[in-house]
Amino acid sequence: MDSPAAISLCPSTPAWNLDRPFLSGQFYQETKITPGTTEYKGVSADSSSGADKAIGCYHATIQELFVIDDLLSTLIGIEGRYISIKKVRGKEDDITFQVDASMDLALQEFAKRLFPLCESYILINQFVETRSQFKTGLVNHAFAAALRALLLDYQAMVAQLEHQFRLGKLSIQGLWFYCQPMMGSMQALSMVVKKAAANNCVGSAVLNLLQSQAKAMAGDHVVRSLLEKMSQSASTAYLGILERWVYEGVIDDPYGEFFIAENKSLQKESLTQDYDAKYWQQRYSLKDEIPSFLANAAETILITGKYLNVMRECGHSIQIPVAEKSKLTSAGSNHHYLECIKSAYDFASGELLNLVKNKYDLMGKLQSIKHYLLLDQGDFLVHFMDTAREELMKKPDEISVEKLQSLLDLALRSTAAGADPCHEDLLCCVERTTLLKRLSTLKDLEISRSAPDSNDLEEPLSITGLETFSLNYKVRWPLSLVISRKALTKYQLIFRFLFHCKHVDRQLSGAWQVHQGLRKLDMQGTTVSVSSLLCRNMLKFINSLLHYLTFEASFTPSQGTAIPMLVCYVCLSLVLEPNWHVMLSRLQTAKSIDEVIQYHDFFLDKCLRECVLLSPALLKKVERLKLICLQYAAAMQRLITSSLDPNDNDTLSNDSPSIEKYKNLKLRTPYQMLRLAPENVTVLESVLKFEKGFSFELHSLGPILSSGSRAEPYLTHLAQWILGVGKDQ
Repeated sequence: MDSPAAISLCPSTPAWNLDRPFLSGQFYQETKITPGTTEYKGVSADSSSGADKAIGCYHATIQELFVIDDLLSTLIGIEGRYISIKKVRGKEDDITFQVDASMDLALQEFAKRLFPLCESYILINQFVETRSQFKTGLVNHAFAAALRALLLDYQAMVAQLEHQFRLGKLSIQGLWFYCQPMMGSMQALSMVVKKAAANNCVGSAVLNLLQSQAKAMAGDHVVRSLLEKMSQSASTAYLGILERWVYEGVIDDPYGEFFIAENKSLQKESLTQDYDAKYWQQRYSLKDEIPSFLANAAETILITGKYLNVMRECGHSIQIPVAEKSKLTSAGSNHHYLECIKSAYDFASGELLNLVKNKYDLMGKLQSIKHYLLLDQGDFLVHFMDTAREELMKKPDEISVEKLQSLLDLALRSTAAGADPCHEDLLCCVERTTLLKRLSTLKDLEISRSAPDSNDLEEPLSITGLETFSLNYKVRWPLSLVISRKALTKYQLIFRFLFHCKHVDRQLSGAWQVHQGLRKLDMQGTTVSVSSLLCRNMLKFINSLLHYLTFEASFTPSQGTAIPMLVCYVCLSLVLEPNWHVMLSRLQTAKSIDEVIQYHDFFLDKCLRECVLLSPALLKKVERLKLICLQYAAAMQRLITSSLDPNDNDTLSNDSPSIEKYKNLKLRTPYQMLRLAPENVTVLESVLKFEKGFSFELHSLGPILSSGSRAEPYLTHLAQWILGVGKDQ
């Protein structure tokens, strides 16, 4: 059916074409008489011909002349003296022929034999008149033009028969003899136009109707050839629309007949703004009605035009070889159509892929995103976290994003990242919710189907920028097809998880250095020893997690530290790095931009899943362990103040302490230590409480990892890394 927009834009048919029925073939009177009635006296169009006299008053030979003359008129839709044409009331496609009841029975029989041919002509002629209106579409226009050409040949045959009749050389038997060969073809066409009119067929529906009727007439070679010729003529205009689409990426479809629909409300800018953007999937889509001879290639045709449209919107000149372009409308079989479409698809796919990879440097952009959002090269992040620590400790609503952006720019320019030409596309952003809450709002992720209870998703009473900080990246068209808002959001989820793990690691590293400083002061008390062992186990946990996830070691112990050199320091990442290399190898062999999008999305989904971001129960445990680590690192300040001379407390800054700061520090005097003995007991109890909570949460990971390792093999590797923490105590 025509779309409302297409109908409103097409020219209107002049009113006089509808108001004056004799110009449109709709000039037959209606009757209530049922078909087959013969008791009707024809009214003559010529008052001097003696038509008021019944035909039965004449001799049979004279009657034959009258009948032949009337039939020659009826064959082209004009009433005769003794044969009238009526439309059955309420049925536009039902025509009744009535003859004078006094006519010779033999002549009546001959006339009835020719009435189906007359009816076919009238129906076809009416169809041509009505389907030549603008609103019926290009396919109907082409079909009507082909029918009009056929009717001209038919009318020429009737004129030749009339000439023979005027020469006295045509009898009623001869008229039947000459008309009989055309009856099959005309009746087949009348059947087609009746179905087309009844279903108000336009565009693809007309072509499918012609194709199906041609197949149904497989036993009649003449009729089938005629219907195939009609189908080819009707499809000429349709192929013109198709040609512009597969060679230029433009839909030139004024009447909405093409099987590809365009939704102009979807703009390419939505790819960088809307997580659920449907531009690439729904800007151009297939309609339900598709020509049968193009059904197998419909998806290829859709994709070909989409690729060309992208290049056209990029201002890239599209040059199709002329020889291939001329094939489409001149092809004589489906096989040739498919060859032309396949050639156009290969050209468009290759051109767009080269354009995105070479001119717009897709691989370089992905590599840059890997450096920053997947922490492939984290030197800039260390500098940034040092300078932005005070701002990030504020609540999200109190953080100045502009200040963070300036600090990020400074960190980028001060490190090796400054050599990256894409570093200016990196932006700061601060979310308003925790990571788990954000994951639960993304309905397309698997976590939404297995989300924890609403009570578990309640926001903490106090969250800071350290939990909500993220990076964003400027992506321009056409790279936004691959690196869309949805893809960037998935990158950001991974970054937030890694960033917070880095923060925990830094805090524990500071706590570990506190212990090393106290060791320099030769403090080997019970509290320090227990706390040192707990700190080492926490560091092993967070480092094991980071090494499982990321590309390189996240923590290198200072010289003289007592942390054993874990096997993880010489191992590669089990998640991001291997998956990244798999994606790169696939992108190198990709044949189309859709394959690039598919491989990139698969990489992100796999990383999200293997980074435990899609496992709510496991993620909650990891977040709980990180929270205990942060609380412990913060509590270490109490241990420092309880052990050192009060005059030296100002020596330590709020930053993570280093070993060098402890060289000039002094212990409290015995008298001071005696007075603070109750407080030291409290500190020891606090450390033991942290140790108990950490061990409990760590060991509770075992059943979760074991239960999921059968369905998700990567959990086995994660268990091997994490559950070994603390076994060498």
